[in-house]
Amino acid sequence: MPSPSLAIRESPGLYKAQGSLIIAEPMKGVSYGEVVEVLLGTGDTRLGQVIDVGKDAVVIQVFGGVSEVDMHYSRIRYRGEALKLPVGIDMLGRIFDGLGRPIDGGPPIVPEDYQDINGSPLNPASRLPPSEFIETGISAIDGLNSLVRGQKLPIFSGSGLPHNRIAAQIVRQARVRGKEEKFAIVFAAIGVSYDDAMFFIENFKRYGALENTVAFINTADSPVIERIAVPRVALTAAEYLAWNHDMHVLAILTDMTNYCEALRELSAAREEVPSRRGYPGYMYTDLATIYERAGRVAGKKGSVTQMPILTMPDDDITHPIPDLTGYITEGQLVLSRQLWLKGIYPPFDILMSLSRLMKDGIGEGKTREDHRGVFMQLYSAYAEGVKLRELAVVVGTEALSPRDKKYLEFADRFEKEFIGQGEYERRTIEETLDLGWELLAILPEDELKHVKEEHIKKYHPKYRKKKS
Repeated sequence: MPSPSLAIRESPGLYKAQGSLIIAEPMKGVSYGEVVEVLLGTGDTRLGQVIDVGKDAVVIQVFGGVSEVDMHYSRIRYRGEALKLPVGIDMLGRIFDGLGRPIDGGPPIVPEDYQDINGSPLNPASRLPPSEFIETGISAIDGLNSLVRGQKLPIFSGSGLPHNRIAAQIVRQARVRGKEEKFAIVFAAIGVSYDDAMFFIENFKRYGALENTVAFINTADSPVIERIAVPRVALTAAEYLAWNHDMHVLAILTDMTNYCEALRELSAAREEVPSRRGYPGYMYTDLATIYERAGRVAGKKGSVTQMPILTMPDDDITHPIPDLTGYITEGQLVLSRQLWLKGIYPPFDILMSLSRLMKDGIGEGKTREDHRGVFMQLYSAYAEGVKLRELAVVVGTEALSPRDKKYLEFADRFEKEFIGQGEYERRTIEETLDLGWELLAILPEDELKHVKEEHIKKYHPKYRKKKS
């Protein structure tokens, strides 16, 4: 919603209304992103935003559609400012719609400030490299693709896979290590079904996750144009908590595919020349304006970490949405349909997943001294087991050597016991690493070439039992 403003001017007239767009007569001083009020002939008021300014016309996107706009009696008022979100610390524990209006039955928040939902550009020289570990409680993430404060690490999913359940689990379980660290989660659901919206709301309330969470829920029956605002509104709240209240904020955005579909729909309504698969040519730049709002800033104690979730159409990782997202972000967590069909939750495809900043957030003083070696050994052993599993299909298990059969056993147990985890099971990083050692104990000790000798003597189950 806009903040109070006195710079209000009225448009001289309208040309056309189509979908969620209004084409109005040009007016001096109108700027891109400016908030407008659409005064209907019925006396009602709709909120809108300028998305294009030209010599011959001004294009306005209306939150709520233009079906009731009458060309003769409706008027446009320009407010002289961008769309702003009222922010305050009492946003924590509240649920809002896509424009930041409360939908949890509570009163409007008492704003401490009004902030532009497009954010303020950060000086690249003031950015600090991400380096602190965030514990999600999920072994496949914490142990093998660690999330680091200030990172942007997306989850690539597919239709029917449990990305919403994983998102809810991360909201319930995520925390930063350190007694004095203030942590919050900003959750944005973009274009979700009513059932999914109720799942998130009830889940957060039932398991006490709402206390440190700010939730923005945009349902599929909301105006398409509102989906364009949702991630920006959510990230504005995240930035406010991080930069003004020194909190470490994890922003979870689901589903960014719905956002991109809304972007394509608006582009078509504006009759723009389409690019790959009908998406606008500027989609890369548009996504970058969202993803690049993550990070750490010199002189600020807080941080903004992003975990966007997107569904890949037809499970195609080369589709424009995951493809462009992969270029902008620092890795990806990919869900596997094969593992899901095996009954494994959460079905992370470890060999397709990557966290490029993991090396900066693990090790002694951050997770544990043996983390790097365990992670590398688990990856190596699992990759070997998967390769031998494919070979066994051709030559049969009987033709494999005893060593090879150990790797096959490791791969099977690794999927069931390490990747597989209860939906309401939270594992600390120590529990995750200890579980990794239990699985590595399946292999002969001389096969553990990625782990330091002193770590084997300290953490290997064989030597632990001797000490006890």
